[in-house]
Amino acid sequence: MSSDSCVYYYFQSNRSCISLTSRSRRLPHPHVKWNLFWWIFQKHTTDSCDPALRFNRYRHWQLPGDLQKMSGHQRRSEKRRRWGGLRQQWKLLGLFEIDQQHEFYSLTCMMKEGLAAAIQTTIDKAPTDEVSDDDFRLEITQIHKDFTMETFAGPVFASLRGSLGMTEQEYQQSLCSENCYLQFISNSKSKADFFLTNDKRFFLKTQNKREIKFLLSNLKIYMEHLRKYPHSLLVKFLGVHRIKTPQRRKKYFIVMQSVFYPDDRINARYDIKGCEVSRWTDPAPEGSQIIVVLKDLNFEGQYITLDQQRPWLLQQVEIDTHFLRRLSVLDYSLLLAHQPLHHDERHQTLSFATFIIRTKKSVNQSPSPVHTGAAAVPGEVPEDDAILLLTETDSRYLKQPQAGDASIGSTLQSCTKHSGPSGDATELPDFRAQNRRLLPNLKNPLHIIDGPEQRYFIGIIDIFTVYGFKKRLEHLWKRLRHPGRSFSTVSPQTYCIRLCQWVQDHTK
Repeated sequence: MSSDSCVYYYFQSNRSCISLTSRSRRLPHPHVKWNLFWWIFQKHTTDSCDPALRFNRYRHWQLPGDLQKMSGHQRRSEKRRRWGGLRQQWKLLGLFEIDQQHEFYSLTCMMKEGLAAAIQTTIDKAPTDEVSDDDFRLEITQIHKDFTMETFAGPVFASLRGSLGMTEQEYQQSLCSENCYLQFISNSKSKADFFLTNDKRFFLKTQNKREIKFLLSNLKIYMEHLRKYPHSLLVKFLGVHRIKTPQRRKKYFIVMQSVFYPDDRINARYDIKGCEVSRWTDPAPEGSQIIVVLKDLNFEGQYITLDQQRPWLLQQVEIDTHFLRRLSVLDYSLLLAHQPLHHDERHQTLSFATFIIRTKKSVNQSPSPVHTGAAAVPGEVPEDDAILLLTETDSRYLKQPQAGDASIGSTLQSCTKHSGPSGDATELPDFRAQNRRLLPNLKNPLHIIDGPEQRYFIGIIDIFTVYGFKKRLEHLWKRLRHPGRSFSTVSPQTYCIRLCQWVQDHTK
């Protein structure tokens, strides 16, 4: 990886500290590059970095004292020597632990403490069968020693977590364990900071106030969408919080289920928008441990091979993108990753009872997500009750085409084409067909689809960008700048249709 690429990765996660970049490539000006290299080296290789060495956007950065005493030749030699070691460290900067020397260590400690108390409140409170309108507006403030934390719509997100098969104790253990959080350095243009729990099961992402307000104002219809389509590919939001410390700005963050979990054997990750402008990322060098999320142009010439499950995927992407279209949302991404299946995973033999359970485990037509103490994905049938499934109703289910049968393609094609999830008369057949998919026995089954040779992780993320005045102006500007080329800033209707077309063209 080139030195400029390394600095680019570092800048993406440290905009709060470094703002001196060139306008064209977001890279440091040549006259300050070596000074910045030295600052980064000090930050990551010393036990305690002197605050005086921090780069301040309003002041000129000064060389440390030991280098000021050296001659020009000695100084250059010392920089080259230390830079050589730094380049080796940068190979691991895709994902790394937030230890005590990290600038976000204090923030993540506050997150853990605040989340532990917030989740404990949910554990101690008796569960309710349904969430009320007041639950969507609920804000709970908890005061800690050095900060206060607010939790928004806690009962609503608790009900969603329960419907996804998580106990509150399991959720608390993952988010609040003694192990350090991980920081993910993204090549995204977003100014957000990304954190992962140490087991990589949950994502924490900082958001601005506008994005949080948009999520909370549309939370009820988001939950209704997940109720109608439990297999939705939309990212699952599990909590919304705000941290406030004295004399500092408020920090909003959300907790999400990671689409790429478990990621032990994932060998490629992609962020797909269905366009071509700025949609190429240089892959990591062969053998490198850095995690690079590739883009649309990197995927060209490849296919998502699903065979009989392809019609289900096409239909679900259409359902989810039409939902986002109704909210006037654009610029969302289809996250995609894949890993090879083991031999025994390709040729599974299921018992009759297990087949029934896995087929029906996500069918849930209850009026709202239910918050129960027992872990259960939507509509899961306990294994002890498997014998009760052998009823006339279940026999009818088995006689109908199951996900994985070749005939399901004709079933889905016979459904009325969606112009958006509306109309009760057409929703029921779509619901039954769309929520009868054989889920894998994993902790993240809703975002995993097994093909004949590969296991795919698929989800839709970044659903906060609304097609407002600024985006309309950006659309006009990009039409002039990129004539005849496809770019991300288009109307929600065009964005929806284009992404659906991309999925259709790249699956088989």
